[in-house]
Amino acid sequence: MLLEARNITKYYDSILACHEICLSLGEGQVFGLLGPNGAGKSTLVKIMLGLVHPSSGEAVIKGRPVSEVKNRKNIGYLPELFRLYGWLTAYEWLRFNARVYDIPANQERQAIERTLELVGLKGREKEKVEGYSKGMQQRLALGAALIHRPVLVFLDEPTSALDPVGRIEVRDIISQLKAEGTSVFLNSHLLSEVEMTCSHLGFIRKGKMVASGKIEDFMQESHEIQIEAEGVPAELLQRWEKQGRLLQRNGSNFNLLIDHRQEIPEIIDELKGCKTRVYRVDTVKGGLEQVFLDLMK
Repeated sequence: MLLEARNITKYYDSILACHEICLSLGEGQVFGLLGPNGAGKSTLVKIMLGLVHPSSGEAVIKGRPVSEVKNRKNIGYLPELFRLYGWLTAYEWLRFNARVYDIPANQERQAIERTLELVGLKGREKEKVEGYSKGMQQRLALGAALIHRPVLVFLDEPTSALDPVGRIEVRDIISQLKAEGTSVFLNSHLLSEVEMTCSHLGFIRKGKMVASGKIEDFMQESHEIQIEAEGVPAELLQRWEKQGRLLQRNGSNFNLLIDHRQEIPEIIDELKGCKTRVYRVDTVKGGLEQVFLDLMK
């Protein structure tokens, strides 16, 4: 395993922040850590980054303690509340980070150019950071976490300041990192983002890991979806009704019961084949949000 947390417990005086937490993350996996505010997520991440010492237990990367300075060169980190030097240009900021990570001088320019391309800031690198929008600053901060091509990246709310297009771009970056064998540890309150991005999940409540595993282990097979569509043929509605699939109809909104998530694209294809206009498809019950609420009760 690339990353392992072994029975991590952390007290702040008499306050228990984490209690005997165990988890593991392999190469190329995208792990999503979910839990309410105050559950211990930030403390756990800081311990696995080597920024906070646990009261007991340990975190290791490739079998070596994360507290070892040499090990930290394998890690990239984008905190939720990051700070950039506004008087620098984006190029200068990335060059600064390249030198912090000891990227050889003859590879520095190539690393910066590759990073600018990756985070979508190519052509804007000569502008000062203070003139960037919040979303652009977030992408630059993400680039700084990736410039040294780490084997493991911690991302804390990486899409919080981004518009829908920016969120899609970050998802694409995470998918590219996964394809290259880079592991990603993701903190996010956006369950829809986690559902589309992560391969593995962990749920933490009151400092305890209450469940962890592959994402498909948590996605209930039988669940309810809502479709907003116009021009749905009467024949199709009758067939859904006979199948026991049509649960409710309210104007152009249809609630359907499905047995498997794989049925969703099939239903959409069926609607498109009837020249129906599909505006929206949402999970009503049985999605990750329902799983999260059930585990946090």
